[in-house]
Amino acid sequence: MPITPPINLDEDAARLRRAFLIATFFTAVLWTIKLSELALGMDLSRYSIYPGDPATLTGTLFAPLLHESLRHLFANTAPILVLGTALLYGYPKAARIALPIIYLGSGLAVWLFARHSWHLGASGLAFGLMFFIFTMGVVRWERRAIALSLAVFLLYGGMIWGLFPTDPHISFEYHLAGATLGVVLAVLLRRLDPPAPEKTYSWEHEGGDEDDWPFDERPSEGDEGGGRPPPASVRGPGRGAA
Repeated sequence: MPITPPINLDEDAARLRRAFLIATFFTAVLWTIKLSELALGMDLSRYSIYPGDPATLTGTLFAPLLHESLRHLFANTAPILVLGTALLYGYPKAARIALPIIYLGSGLAVWLFARHSWHLGASGLAFGLMFFIFTMGVVRWERRAIALSLAVFLLYGGMIWGLFPTDPHISFEYHLAGATLGVVLAVLLRRLDPPAPEKTYSWEHEGGDEDDWPFDERPSEGDEGGGRPPPASVRGPGRGAA
């Protein structure tokens, strides 16, 4: 039977650390832009998206980097940091495709279909990440995917209410576009990343070869006891015992 390779804890920790650093860097960029805007007295909202206006088509690139207020940015900071880390850690190969499509595709959908208003903020990206990770847990149905899916749902399951037009000052269209792309991409990219290795060792599997035994404690020829002394706890007192 095929043997699942053991998980390398050092590599796993390094991947998690790298994912967190990338998500932190992007979050820092968002804060740098907003604080610079406030410090210099600028209004960068004109670089966001106004649906149907050709002059704001470039907003598909800039809108996720801009926020109406510090409160708006603060609301998006934790989701981007946590969900970005989870995506890059759990699905590094899929993330290379999913991230740019969610980032640009959600903005393009807003430009094409949203109501006439200015749309800006990273919440469309956050919704895309959340729904991508959650859907991955459903369609892959393996241990790490399910764990990540449950974690993001417990933390941010309430985001689902952002898909409905409950507040005219909130771009539910951006949320809906990101979430839709997240679900579709999760289904399409579900097999791109290999399953996470299990915390098992080859010698734990029944029917392994002699080379699968740990150390050099394989049974020797003609030794019915397996060539290993009994544990100290079951040895007799013997001679010379202190």
